[in-house]
Amino acid sequence: MHATQHLTGYAATGAAILALALAGCGSSGGSGSGGSAGAPAAVTTSTTLMTAKVGKVGTVVTDGKGYVLYRFDADSVHPTKVSCYGTCAVVWPAATVKGSVTVKGIDKKLVSTVKRSDGTSQLTLAGWPLYRYAKDDEPKEAYGQGVDGTWWAVTPTGARATATTSSGSTGGSGY
Repeated sequence: MHATQHLTGYAATGAAILALALAGCGSSGGSGSGGSAGAPAAVTTSTTLMTAKVGKVGTVVTDGKGYVLYRFDADSVHPTKVSCYGTCAVVWPAATVKGSVTVKGIDKKLVSTVKRSDGTSQLTLAGWPLYRYAKDDEPKEAYGQGVDGTWWAVTPTGARATATTSSGSTGGSGY
């Protein structure tokens, strides 16, 4: 009976984690006035943005470790506005920086930052705030491509990446 209680506890914990993750993926995450954001991605004193060829999505922007960066259709460019906070930011952590940004294969004039409600500086490309996807466990994975029809790997010009092949899905919801 003791083992059954442990299994029940683990199942409840797993269900709670899944519910939080799913809640962060569907909408824009509210008005952005929710105060504290989720944990930022890599907060460093310097960051490198570079390009990489990633299967099924083409040439996209990655961070210095090779992790694909994404843009979110619910954000805006003119003016730049971040709309992924709270549970959304747990699944889609902001690509933040403290200090300088180096670029390789990207026009430096397109790279900037925007202040988040928690005071951190989020990287932008052509005005689009940049994010990582929590389910990309390895460099050059693009499981976030096309999630909910609103999340897209970002190209070096800030555009949405599009699939380079017409076969199968480019990531789906990732759930």
